[in-house]
Amino acid sequence: MSTHPLNITLKQLRVLLSVADEGGFRRAGDAIGLSQPAVSQCVRALEAALGVKLLDRTTREVLLTPAGESLVGPLRRALDELQDLLARTQALGAQSRGVVRVASAPTVSAGLMPRCLSAALRRHPEIQVLLTDQAQRLVLDSVRSGAVDFAVVVGGERMDDLEQQTVFEEDFVLVCPAAHALARRRQVPLSALADQPLVLLDHTSGSRPLIDDALRHQGSRARVVLDVGSAATAFRMVAEGLGLSILPSLSLPLPDASALRAVPLAPALRRRIALVARRNRSLSPAAQRIWALVAEIAAQPPSPAAGGPAHLSAE
Repeated sequence: MSTHPLNITLKQLRVLLSVADEGGFRRAGDAIGLSQPAVSQCVRALEAALGVKLLDRTTREVLLTPAGESLVGPLRRALDELQDLLARTQALGAQSRGVVRVASAPTVSAGLMPRCLSAALRRHPEIQVLLTDQAQRLVLDSVRSGAVDFAVVVGGERMDDLEQQTVFEEDFVLVCPAAHALARRRQVPLSALADQPLVLLDHTSGSRPLIDDALRHQGSRARVVLDVGSAATAFRMVAEGLGLSILPSLSLPLPDASALRAVPLAPALRRRIALVARRNRSLSPAAQRIWALVAEIAAQPPSPAAGGPAHLSAE
């Protein structure tokens, strides 16, 4: 048996099937949009490549030879399978485009997602990323219900039913008025906040349980005077002298550096930022691309112009 590759084209094979179906060269050519001479040339080339006669030609009809009969049936099935394979591959390509729905918690939306969305526009203009900015509890509900492809949230053990991929960790900071005594310290122990009025993110935030646990472990009861829904509101409350706040570094830069200071905590209080998706459910190719991009961007420290931890200053 010859080991040389056969010089056979898909066009030649399709022409043979058309001749077998139509029973003539002219009718086959009309069916597939080729001239009769072109059909004849394809058949001759196919027979020459195979070294066997496939068709018997008479003045009235064209019939398959035994070799042609043995080829046509399996060939038809093979080409049908090839068509199905190509259609499935094309469908995968279509899934690499389209819409990807992402949800994120508010501080993540403000501190991380602008960079991610900007990078997505540059690298994947064929994908439209729709971002939903919600409290963490609602974000997790959106993931579990399938309303979004995935989410970027504060990671934790309370999400054992979801797939989690930690993308970075960040410190919390104390935000206080610039004139406050704690603003002059290089670090502030959590124990120093025992008698201070605190303005904290409310319990819909993924950060609040971490803050409550850390304060509880210090053995002192926190005096929470205000629960707020966003870091922006906390900044305003602190600037008005209503209390101090503990906020994640992603909420920086401070809106008014002359009025407020951000001071590191000691011991450091940290949170994990994680990508989460439904367990045992595959993401579409487009969603996988955006997931990978968010993980990549999150691992890169923001430039000073972009805000974030680089603006933290210890007084």
